[in-house]
Amino acid sequence: MPSIRHLALIAESEPIVTPAVWTDSAALTLATQFVARSRQDSLEEGCRLISRYFDGVRLRRPASLSAGVRTHLYACVAEYSGALGWTHMGARFAAEAQLFADTPSLLYRTTTLIALAQAMNGEFAAADTEIRRAQELFDAHGWPAVEKNYGHFAAEIAVASSRADVTGLRATSSQMTATHPDDPYWIFTAGMADVTAHLYSREFAEAFALSSQLLFSSRRLSSHSFPRQNLVCLHSDILVARGEFTQALSLLAQHESSPGHGICFASQRAASLLGLGRQRELLAETEACAADEAEHNLRTLVPLLVRRAVAFQRQGEARRAMQSFESALLLLVRAGISVMPFVMLPRDEVRALLDAVADARPALRGDIAELRVALPQVAAPLSTEPAPRADAGLTAAERELAAMLPTPMTLPDIALARGVSVNTVKSQARSIYTKLGVGGRRAAVEVLSRSLVR
Repeated sequence: MPSIRHLALIAESEPIVTPAVWTDSAALTLATQFVARSRQDSLEEGCRLISRYFDGVRLRRPASLSAGVRTHLYACVAEYSGALGWTHMGARFAAEAQLFADTPSLLYRTTTLIALAQAMNGEFAAADTEIRRAQELFDAHGWPAVEKNYGHFAAEIAVASSRADVTGLRATSSQMTATHPDDPYWIFTAGMADVTAHLYSREFAEAFALSSQLLFSSRRLSSHSFPRQNLVCLHSDILVARGEFTQALSLLAQHESSPGHGICFASQRAASLLGLGRQRELLAETEACAADEAEHNLRTLVPLLVRRAVAFQRQGEARRAMQSFESALLLLVRAGISVMPFVMLPRDEVRALLDAVADARPALRGDIAELRVALPQVAAPLSTEPAPRADAGLTAAERELAAMLPTPMTLPDIALARGVSVNTVKSQARSIYTKLGVGGRRAAVEVLSRSLVR
């Protein structure tokens, strides 16, 4: 495993000039630059860096490369594509790399890359098969635990998330932390898995505190783009669970979808728009994604179709609701059943759509029964008359600060993250304590935590 310091230095180097004819030496240099940039989240050039050297998955210039070097180069580009969230391209490069893998270690690496690309694209059944293959290779060769690569862990997290497998999420998080305790990128991703486990366990206070800590402290500066953006989506899900739909929209407004919509913020905003009853806006915002079904990431397309189905149903367009929901379920059955499309959606409305499709398509009844069992674990809390929230009397700025009080961040850290002075934060904190009737930060956190929707 390369050191973090060396990766940082290589990530800052200028990409090589395209040679007239590719050699092993040039290919290895480029491969190193791709992998350093992906692991250090140095992705400013985005897809342009790939297109500079490749036409699809073919080098633009002639090449005479050994099999191992070709595998290494394509694997590094696959890793870079995955870091961008460009899952279709990552899968293509990973598959090309595997064709030339001529050692067990290269075969292991390409298998984990394929598993990760499939999981990121929502092909969970195929990803699970590749994860098992990778683990069998790893165990068969007796490699030390430290050599289990990031892609292997990330694929396991994605598949466990699709099943709401809390035990699997927590176990993978612990293994990642133990394997590379000094790598902040690994620790951030492990933290994201813990947030997901808290969300599925309906431990909303714990999920909110940990996601706030990861997203709003200096730790966010040492994280990969994909898990960081995924954590933004999880944080918005937690806000939806708390009924804070406007705050969730505000959080998502500053983010743009990744290439191929590996992270689709239009789909994510749809959950908040449903909470606010803004169905027409939801349908207008997601129309382009729904029309681009062939090119859209499958993992984020299915939730989008489900949310559109709920919106159509609310507008009395039963036929369109059924069409959208049936399409979503058929995609799920083909790619592997997942509970992720139903996270923090209204339980009764989703159940009614499940029942309607079960009546219309008897062949899907087994899969629908499986989803119906999992629905209470992932759906939004049942809408009951809420108790008055402790933060109801706070201003918008004070609520923003209150959300950060449960984290380990100091008041100067919070001031830096919010772009305000320390004195402003101290003044707002005193106002919060007064309104809550408490004497300090710890007591304020306890009062606020007790008032969360659980």
